[in-house]
Amino acid sequence: MTDSRPISFLLISHTYPPVVGGSEVEAQRVCSAMIRRGHRTRVLCTGGDPMPPLREWVDPAGVPVSILTRKSKGVWKDRVFAASVMWRIWKERKNYEIVYFLMQGLHLAAGLPIARLLRKPVCMKFGGSNVIPLLAESRVGRLELAWLRRWASRIMILNEGMIGEARQHGFLESRLVWMPNPVDTAEFRPASPEERTRLREKLGIPASALVAIYAGRLSAEKGLLQLLNAFAAVARATPAATLVIVGDGQQRRELESRSAELGVAAQVRFAGRVPIGDVAGWLQIADLFCMLSPSEGFSCALEEAMAAGLPSVVTDIPANSQLVDTGVHGILVPVGQPQAASEAIGRMMSDSVLRARMGEAARKRILDTYTLDRVCQRYEDLFRGVLAQSHR
Repeated sequence: MTDSRPISFLLISHTYPPVVGGSEVEAQRVCSAMIRRGHRTRVLCTGGDPMPPLREWVDPAGVPVSILTRKSKGVWKDRVFAASVMWRIWKERKNYEIVYFLMQGLHLAAGLPIARLLRKPVCMKFGGSNVIPLLAESRVGRLELAWLRRWASRIMILNEGMIGEARQHGFLESRLVWMPNPVDTAEFRPASPEERTRLREKLGIPASALVAIYAGRLSAEKGLLQLLNAFAAVARATPAATLVIVGDGQQRRELESRSAELGVAAQVRFAGRVPIGDVAGWLQIADLFCMLSPSEGFSCALEEAMAAGLPSVVTDIPANSQLVDTGVHGILVPVGQPQAASEAIGRMMSDSVLRARMGEAARKRILDTYTLDRVCQRYEDLFRGVLAQSHR
């Protein structure tokens, strides 16, 4: 008989929406969907801007959130959060069955021994490639890895490359499980021609523009200077080409200056930070998605673009190649080669039939594997298996 009892878990993440990032968005989507399935969860996270000035909060997605720090900053914020995590794991011990750490940090080192003392099963998800090797470079990080190897029931990873990293640092492959980030395919979907026309008018995008779009943080690790260099060659040959950059970050001024230096500022639109609910609309007015980051764990931005029916030009790294088969869902290009990216973008912009075929295949790939329901079923199966093992 299939076990249908509700599952209860604490999800511990250093940050949480409205802080925007792949791990944060995933935390909210998974918790909200699991609650709708009848399970119980509570998020423990840090506070400060842009979080609301509350201790206990039910977020717009209906998820109960405990904000454990509000005024602490810097090192003290991490220490206060770690101490608070220890206390809440102990205090709430009768209200949950599983402790789920979504991000590493001092709070992980502090919380693991308490969860072990209480004999609570622990699941951990590393949020990106290269996280495990970076942890191994610090004393606290090595302690976290050692305790995870001994006490974690399951370690969740995002791509094939992360399996190799985990094995190199002593994790048994039998305790590793692939757990992708989910996407809401009802929200992120292709627009009808009429919707697309209205959205372009609303956002000030000409109907004739050929739009390449990037959505995410504006920071050096995202390869945005490479993207500008690649786009510049396309823009000079294709007057209708437009690059829309959705998001904000510390690199914005540098990117604006670089687009002017390249002589393509008139063809680059910086949309800035937009509400989460508006991201889908920006994707729906685009013709293709571009992202040239050298490293990713699992790109929610790429996944959302594919769900919206966009083909893509992205770097050939494990995080992207598990989503995109080159020539089928988009084009994979080598890291650090803007000329190859420029050729791929140019090819996409010149062939509407190719874009349509790849965009349709991209959405199908997401529907087959990465929907919210499918990923949440993976979480249910994982948590039930962990609990059964713990009871034995």
